[in-house]
Amino acid sequence: MSHTSGQAPVPAQPQPQPSVGSIAAHRPHAVAVPPVRSLDPDLDADLDSYTEGAGPDAEDGELPQGRFLDRERSWLAFNERVLELAEDPSTPLLERANFLAIFASNLDEFFMVRVAGLKRRIATGVATRSASGLQPREVLELIWNRSRELMARHAACYQQDVAPALAEEGIHLIRWPDLTEKEQSRLFTLFRQQIFPVLTPLAVDPAHPFPYISGLSLNLAVVVRNPVSGHDHFARVKVPPLLSRFLEASPQRYVPLEDVIAAHLEELFPGMEVLAHHMFRVTRNEDLEVEEDDAENLLQALEKELLRRRFGPPVRLEVEESIDPYVLDLLVRELKISDAEVYPLPGPLDLTGLFGISALDRPELKYPKYVAGTHRDLAEVESASAPDIFAALRERDVLLHHPYDSFSTSVQAFLEQAAADPDVLAIKQTLYRTSGKSPIVDALIDAAESGKQVLVLVEIKARFDEQANIKWARKLEEAGCHVVYGLLGLKTHCKLSLVVRQEGDTLTRYSHVGTGNYHPKTARLYEDLGLLTANPQVGADLSDLFNRLSGYSRRENYRRLLVAPKSLRGGLIARINKEITHHRAGRPAYVKIKVNSMVDEAVIDALYRASQAGVQVDVWVRGICALRPSVPGLSENIRVRSVLGRFLEHSRVFAFGNGGEPEVWIGSADMMHRNLDRRIEALVRVTDPGHRAALNRLLETGMSDSTSSWHLGPDGEWTRHATDADGQPLRNVQEMLIDGRRRRRGATT
Repeated sequence: MSHTSGQAPVPAQPQPQPSVGSIAAHRPHAVAVPPVRSLDPDLDADLDSYTEGAGPDAEDGELPQGRFLDRERSWLAFNERVLELAEDPSTPLLERANFLAIFASNLDEFFMVRVAGLKRRIATGVATRSASGLQPREVLELIWNRSRELMARHAACYQQDVAPALAEEGIHLIRWPDLTEKEQSRLFTLFRQQIFPVLTPLAVDPAHPFPYISGLSLNLAVVVRNPVSGHDHFARVKVPPLLSRFLEASPQRYVPLEDVIAAHLEELFPGMEVLAHHMFRVTRNEDLEVEEDDAENLLQALEKELLRRRFGPPVRLEVEESIDPYVLDLLVRELKISDAEVYPLPGPLDLTGLFGISALDRPELKYPKYVAGTHRDLAEVESASAPDIFAALRERDVLLHHPYDSFSTSVQAFLEQAAADPDVLAIKQTLYRTSGKSPIVDALIDAAESGKQVLVLVEIKARFDEQANIKWARKLEEAGCHVVYGLLGLKTHCKLSLVVRQEGDTLTRYSHVGTGNYHPKTARLYEDLGLLTANPQVGADLSDLFNRLSGYSRRENYRRLLVAPKSLRGGLIARINKEITHHRAGRPAYVKIKVNSMVDEAVIDALYRASQAGVQVDVWVRGICALRPSVPGLSENIRVRSVLGRFLEHSRVFAFGNGGEPEVWIGSADMMHRNLDRRIEALVRVTDPGHRAALNRLLETGMSDSTSSWHLGPDGEWTRHATDADGQPLRNVQEMLIDGRRRRRGATT
C-alpha cells in the first residue's frame, strides 16, 4: 500500500532543535534538551553494518531452507484458537457465543484483505513464492481447504453445542417454524411496520440485469412463478443491515431477521407464486489502494477509494447447504466466482450476529465483571475530582497496564488535564483509531479552542476506520488544531502523546508512549501497556519525532526510542546479536518478546542464530508466527506460546538479559514487514528498575508451563495446554492479573 521513505541518515551527533518553537516566545523560559547520546558502541557498530536479511553474525553460515512457517496458515491457526475458546465448555456460555462471532468477523476480514490481496497479485502476475516456500496458488488452495474445515467446525459448534446450551439457560435461538402462532402474528405486525418499508426486491430478467451484491450483505435468492405465463423468475432481496440481526419473538426467544423476511415474501411479490428462497452472502475485496505519492489531496483520494471499495471483486460466496443447484449455478456465473470459493453451510449464515446475543444482560453467563481502578502511583495524588497527573510524573514514571489499570483515569485524564491547564502551551498527539464519541478528541478540541497549540497526526488510512478518521480530521481542523497525516508512503501507527507545560522559567515535557490506540472503549477489552513520564530524554525524542512527522526533519537517531522504518528492526537485531556476545562471555543473556505477530524473516533469522549460540529465546505471540521453534540445530532454545482469553493480548514487549543489566522496550511495533518498513512505529526503553522487573515477571508468567496457553510445535501445529497432569486447570494469566489488582486495591482501602 505504500513505500519506505528513502530518507538519508542523519549526520553524526546532530544538534537537537527545540520543538516548541515560538509558542511561548513572549514568556521567559529555558528548554532543557538532552543531547542525542550515542548508543552502546557495540550496538552502533551492529547498526552501521546491518542490512536487510543479514546481521553481524551472517558469517556463521546460511540458515536452512524451509525454516519459516506459512503466515496464512498461521493466521488460520490463530482463528482456530479463537474457535477452541468457543468450543470449550469451561468458557462462560455467552462468551462462547461472543467467540463464535469473533471467529466469523476475523475470517471476514481475512478474506477481504489477505485472500483478496493474494488473488490480486496472482491475477496481475506479481505474486511470488512465499517465505515458507509455497507457490501463490498453493497458498490459495491451502486457505480454501483449511478455511472450509474451520467454517464447518464453526457452524457445528453453534448448531450442536452453543445454541442448545443457550436454550437450556432460557435463551432460545430458533427458526420460523419453531415459533408459536402468537409469536408469528407478532412478528408479522413488526414486519409490516418496520421491515417491509425498507425492503427492495430486485428482479433479474432481460430488462433487469443481475444486481450488484454488496460485500458482507445477507441476501435471499428468491424463485417466483408467474401463474399466468407459467414462467419462473429469479429475484434478490437484501436483508437490511441496520436492523437487528436476531429479533425477539417473545422474551428470550430470538429468530433470525432473514427468517421473518422469508416467511412474508408473498408481501413483496403479490400475485406471484413463491417457489423457493435461499440465503447467500458475498465477501469482496475491501482492501484500499491509495497511491498517495501521486495524490494532491490525500483525503479526497481516500474518499474516492472508499467508494470504489464497495465494488471490489468477490472472493467468497457463502450459501445455505440446501440451496437449489440451479440457483447456485446462477450465483456462481453472475458473480464470476470459482467453485473453490463457494462455501455451503447450515443456516443461519453470518454468525457475527451473535455479538448481539452475547451482549444480553445475563451476567451469570459471562466472565465476572471487572472494573479497572486508578493506577496506585496516580491514586496517591488523586484530588477530589481526578488524579493530578503532572504532580505524579514529577515524582516518578508510571507504567500502565490496561485494562487492569484504568485508561480513563490515566491516559484520558492526562490529556483532559492538559487541555484544561492554563500552563500547558502545546499538545502533540497521534491518532490511529479512537471511539465514536471520543473524549480524547474532545480534549484536543478544548485545548485548541482555549488557545493552546495542538498538533494531531491522524492516520486516515487505518484499515476499516478510514471514514471515521476523515470525520475526526475535519472536526479537529475546524476547531483550530493543526492536523497532518504523517509522511507520504508511511502509515503513522506509533502511539504517542506529548504535553509541553510552562513551569516557572522552564518548559517541562510530559510524554505518553503506548502499545495501544487512544480508544477508551477498546482500552477496556485490549491488553496494552503505556509509559507516562516527565523524563527529558523521552520528551526531547517525542519532540524530534513529531517535528519529523509534521515538518521536514531528517532526524533518525533518538535517545530512548527505536523508530521504524529506519532504526527499529536494526536496533532489535543488534540487541539480539549482543545477547550472543554476552552468552559466549558467560554473562546473563536471554531474549524475551511479546508481540501480536512474528513474521519478519530478518528478525526470525537473528533469533535462530541466538538459539544456535545457546541463548534462551521466548516468544509470546497472540496471532501469526512464521518462526519454527524446537528444531534441532536451529531453534531448540526457542519456545513459542500464545495466550487468548477475555482480553485481547495486544502489548508489545522486548526484553534482553544484557549481561546482567536487563534492557526492556515497549511500543507499537509487531514483527511484520508492514510495521518495520511501511509504518512509523516507536519503541521506548523502560529505565525504571521496578518497571523492568515487572515486565520481565509478566513475560515469565506468560511463558510458564504452569500458565494456560497454546504451545507451537516445529511443524506449525498449536497444542492447547489448559490442565496439568492431574487434570487440574492451569493458571489463567489474565485472571491472575485481575486478582492481583483486586488484592492490591483491597490492601489500600
